[in-house]
Amino acid sequence: MESLSAEHVIDDKGNDGDRVLEKIHAQGSQAVISSKSHRKVQRPYDRELYRDRNHSERLFARPKQCRRIAHRYDKTARNFLAFLRLVASMILLA
Repeated sequence: MESLSAEHVIDDKGNDGDRVLEKIHAQGSQAVISSKSHRKVQRPYDRELYRDRNHSERLFARPKQCRRIAHRYDKTARNFLAFLRLVASMILLA
C-alpha cells in the first residue's frame, strides 16, 4: 500500500481501523470508509464515492464465480491469465 498513490481510498467498514486511516492520510489521500457502528465518533465520508465501491467489487467478484478461476485449475500462469482474459472479455460483452 505504501507504493501506491491515490486521491481517494475507498474501502468497506472492515478497514475502519485507526492504523489504516493514519496510513491513508500520511500518503495524502482521503479515506472514503464507512465508520463501524461501535465507533464513538462517526467519521464523515463521501457517500456518493462510497456507493461506487459496489461496482468495482462486483466487477472483481464475477470472474470468481467461474470455478476454473476460483480454484486455479490451470498449471501455468500463462494459461490462467489467458482464461482470465477470456472471462473478462465475456463479462464486457455481456
